[in-house]
Amino acid sequence: MDRLTRYAETLDTAAREAEATPQITPKDPAFTVAEAYEVQKLSVDRRLARGERRIGVKMGLTSRAKMQQVGVDEAAWGRLTDAMLVEEGSALSRAKYVHPRVEPEIAFLMKAPLSGRVTGAAALAAVEAIAPAMEIIDSRFENFKFALEDVVADNTSSSGLVIGSWNDPRSDFSNLGVILEIDGQVVQVGSTAAILGHPLRSLVAAARLVAEAGEQIEAGAIVMAGGITAAPNLAIGQTVRATVQDLGSVMFQVEA
Repeated sequence: MDRLTRYAETLDTAAREAEATPQITPKDPAFTVAEAYEVQKLSVDRRLARGERRIGVKMGLTSRAKMQQVGVDEAAWGRLTDAMLVEEGSALSRAKYVHPRVEPEIAFLMKAPLSGRVTGAAALAAVEAIAPAMEIIDSRFENFKFALEDVVADNTSSSGLVIGSWNDPRSDFSNLGVILEIDGQVVQVGSTAAILGHPLRSLVAAARLVAEAGEQIEAGAIVMAGGITAAPNLAIGQTVRATVQDLGSVMFQVEA
């Protein structure tokens, strides 16, 4: 077993067993971003072999602040599967995660394939609908700390997604107000403009990055555009709701 396959197995096991694992980069400083994406693919391939199904793409590091924090000028991407879907209004089990957090997002539903270098207009033309959404992020690394290479290998910390009602994408969603509530208390406030200045730019970046990996965003796929606010921790008993101006709300609860 080569080292990349070994890393993929370790991360897959950590996710399945909800147990933290040490970072890769301290023990392997030569580990590159390109290798990290290969580990990500190998890890997700293990899940597909167990019967999960690819349903889309998620974008990460889509805010300028997060890019500066990690020291990069490029967003990252990860793969979504059907096992990650959390039904809107339902409860998720805290026991399935290591140290989960939640962030409000915008989700795209694609009506046509998209790949390569495209304009914003071309990207929008491939969109069927947009929805308010939340992503459950859960780094498998100890203390939720990692370098860029670590987080890419770990499928950009993606662990779950909750999608609200779909809306017409032809409305202006460039700068919509966003509120994240936990147990009825507002904990985060933001704007869709936090996603690269406009969520559509995230979709354009996704098309290019996926193509660089020899893939395309398929018709029917979901694309999570990236976090809009900071991501608070999740705890048992919470009710979490995200509301996006003009698009509606999405919620879930946390059980043991």
